[in-house]
Amino acid sequence: MEQQDPIFEESSSDQAKAWVQENLRIIVSVFIVAAIALGIYSYSQRTPINSDNNANILLETKGGENNATQVENKSSQDAVKAEVKNNVIVTAELSRETETSFIEQAERGNGKTHLARRALAHYLEKNTDSSLTAEHKVYIEDYLQKNVSFQGAVTTKTSIEFSKDLIKQGIEKSKTLNDRQLQNLKKYSARVSAYR
Repeated sequence: MEQQDPIFEESSSDQAKAWVQENLRIIVSVFIVAAIALGIYSYSQRTPINSDNNANILLETKGGENNATQVENKSSQDAVKAEVKNNVIVTAELSRETETSFIEQAERGNGKTHLARRALAHYLEKNTDSSLTAEHKVYIEDYLQKNVSFQGAVTTKTSIEFSKDLIKQGIEKSKTLNDRQLQNLKKYSARVSAYR
C-alpha cells in the first residue's frame, strides 16, 4: 500500500481557504454590486410623500385674478396612487378634476407644457378620440400652454387650471391642421416619450 505524502495532501478546508484568498477581489466586487442593486431596488419601491400638508397654492383664473386655493394633501399614512393615463404617469394628488376643469400641480422639472400634457391625458381618458395622432396631441398641449391664463414661472408649488372648454377648443383646432402642418409636428412628437 502506497502512502501519500502529507505535505502534498491538502484538506478541503485548506483548498477553500486558498480559493477565497485568490478570488477575494471578485467576491468583494460581487457583494458591492449586489448592495448597490438592492439599494436601487429599495429606493424605487418607496412612495413619494408630500410634506406640505394643506399647502396654499396660487391659481390664476381666466379673468386674470389670483385666487389662493387650499389643496389638502393626503396624510403620510395614505399611499400615493400613481396611474398611467395615455402613457403619461400621473400621481393622484398632483391632479384634480372639477366640473369644468382639470387642475394640475407641478412636480420638479415640470413646465406649463408638462401640465398641459397631463390635463390632456385626463381629458382624453374620459373623452376618447381615436382620430388624434401624436402630432395632434403636441399641437393641443402647445395650444393649452399658450392660452391658459397662468403667467409666470412654474415651481413645485404651482397649480394650473385647464378648463375643459379650452381643451375642447384645442382638439377642434388640431383637427383643422393640414398634412404639411402635421408633418412639421412629427419632429416634435418624436421627442415626447408619452406619444411614441
